[in-house]
Amino acid sequence: MPNLEHPVWQGGWYRTAVRRDSPNFGPRPAGTVLDLIVLHSISLPPGEYGGDGVPALFTNTLDWDAHPYYQSIRGLQVSAHFFIQRDGTLWQFVDVEQRAWHAGASCYRGRAQCNDDSIGIELEGLEGDTFTPAQYATLVQLCQDLAQRYPIAHIAGHEHIAPGRKQDPGPGFAWVQLQQQLCWNTGCFPAQISR
Repeated sequence: MPNLEHPVWQGGWYRTAVRRDSPNFGPRPAGTVLDLIVLHSISLPPGEYGGDGVPALFTNTLDWDAHPYYQSIRGLQVSAHFFIQRDGTLWQFVDVEQRAWHAGASCYRGRAQCNDDSIGIELEGLEGDTFTPAQYATLVQLCQDLAQRYPIAHIAGHEHIAPGRKQDPGPGFAWVQLQQQLCWNTGCFPAQISR
């Protein structure tokens, strides 16, 4: 049962995040236990930071003609619960109680369809690139607050839940640093990360 009295939450909305509602979500299956955080990386156009491309994608308002790359993703309807920009700014697009469309075909902890019982967090960046101290600070605080409200038992990258299909956040992501900052048991983290 989630802790409904946590002061940083208003329902499934995180009070300190910039809210921009996405239409790309649906109900979670009955009896779902939110015990997994999935980390991703994204930038639009790829390698360009600070613009409105990612929020526009998640809200179906991206101008497909604004950049040649956008033609390759034209019509894509996706979302994540959260997005952390390079400067640490946190956005929220989907109520955590709802199912965001971030994982796709996936399997982790012996369970398929990770969208059903996970919380998706996108970090502004490229696969293999490093991330900023501000992003880690925001991510750590968010993960701690999520774990106080939900029974989080696992945190993994998109690369771990969809191996061979996805590679984000990639080798530039500091898993050991995150584990040390969160002080969570190493069993919460993917077995593939070097410790």
